Amino acid sequence: MHNDKSTHWIKVEAIIIDLIVASLIFIAVIGSVKLLFGKQIKSAIEVIDMVSINTNSNVISEIKFNKEVNEITEYPEYGSRYGNIKIESLDVNLPLYYGDKLSILRNGVGQSSGAYFPGEGGSIICMGHNTKTFLYRLPEIKKGAIINVETTYGTFEYKVNETKIVNMYDVDQLPVQKDKEILMLYTCYPVNGLGHKTDRFVVYAERIN
Repeated sequence: MHNDKSTHWIKVEAIIIDLIVASLIFIAVIGSVKLLFGKQIKSAIEVIDMVSINTNSNVISEIKFNKEVNEITEYPEYGSRYGNIKIESLDVNLPLYYGDKLSILRNGVGQSSGAYFPGEGGSIICMGHNTKTFLYRLPEIKKGAIINVETTYGTFEYKVNETKIVNMYDVDQLPVQKDKEILMLYTCYPVNGLGHKTDRFVVYAERIN
């Protein structure tokens, strides 16, 4: 009987030790994952948070623009479509939305809410998916190509003067400034790769009319 009790407690102790070891391994794994993939996890959480924005692909929002002072007096609602972006040389004609959430980018090109609008004289930052129905051909664009942005308050023409491949965390490559109206349009790079991509193909185009 005594031996049975001893055996029982030995088994209990072994189970407890196994649980402690398993817990320590789990904590170590979680810590390692967070250390190695912290930025990616953060991005994934942000993506999940993005899916609740509603968009309407058929209705274009009216924007009130004061041409005398180049200022917008009434902006569109976040997530609403306010025009089209066209690149004739690439056969691209996509709806343009105000905002850059995932639910917006499922429908067309999104414009960063932290930048300027066409006609305001500053940086315009736009982005789109690199799938074949969106910006798959963007890396084919040539210097001198024309990008047109059509809105309810006017059509704006931009000429490509530079392209770059930049890291997604290098925000200095997408500067927001008021000195010159430059359209920056980007997509994930390479366009034919699989998995998470940290590089972006960026097109820089200056307004010419």
